[in-house]
Amino acid sequence: MCQLLGMNCNVPTDICFSFTGFQARGGATDVHRDGWGIAFFEGRGVRLFLDPQPSSESPVAELVRRYPIRSLNVIAHIRKATHGPVGLENTHPFMRELWGRYWIFAHNGKLDGYAPKLDGSFLPVGQTDSEAAFCHLLQTLRRRFPDHRPEREELHAELDDFAASVRAHGPFNFMLSNGDCLFAHRATELHYVVRRAPFPVAHLKDQDVTVDFSDVTSPDDRVAVIATAPLTDNETWIPLPVDKVSMFADGERQR
Repeated sequence: MCQLLGMNCNVPTDICFSFTGFQARGGATDVHRDGWGIAFFEGRGVRLFLDPQPSSESPVAELVRRYPIRSLNVIAHIRKATHGPVGLENTHPFMRELWGRYWIFAHNGKLDGYAPKLDGSFLPVGQTDSEAAFCHLLQTLRRRFPDHRPEREELHAELDDFAASVRAHGPFNFMLSNGDCLFAHRATELHYVVRRAPFPVAHLKDQDVTVDFSDVTSPDDRVAVIATAPLTDNETWIPLPVDKVSMFADGERQR
């Protein structure tokens, strides 16, 4: 299956270190060769980079890895195709507008027999079960909250209900953000680590790269990194609870 990477921070932070290890899993240290993508929130805007090439061989991935884009919320994905052919339209993350904000979504898993009834307000461009689920999710949210944008807690509860309704079709690991916070749902594998003062020296599992975060952060910084599998081999990564949507805000897991 695919792999997910997310970052949520209390101050704008770059993801270059984590992305270096994640990038290698797209065809070098793992088998996910069917495309990759990453989305950075900057204020109300989003920088979205997508490439159907393996991330380990992608010039666009090299640009991202070397370009320190600073963001409060980041979602990345490397793909192992199940539904839909390899192509740009089937490459995650996906982006749509709802309530005047961009929403970013990426999914890891395979949903069998999943054919939601869509009313036309959100429609897939590609052929993946993932994009269909994203459109169904946004349609559900718009119907559930027709006259206001929900607060974080309301949104969190609705996402939990939606994930439970999809669960019978197969693994539904996903990440979702509108730039305010980041939601992550674990079905099979999803782990996180929070980096805060005193900051560690971290070493990647997939590349022989080490960074001393105390050299590149301030004492008040907090950075939560969420990944399908731990990216470093000398930090304590915590498994997220199974079949629950977790909410990250200000660089911490809130619930």
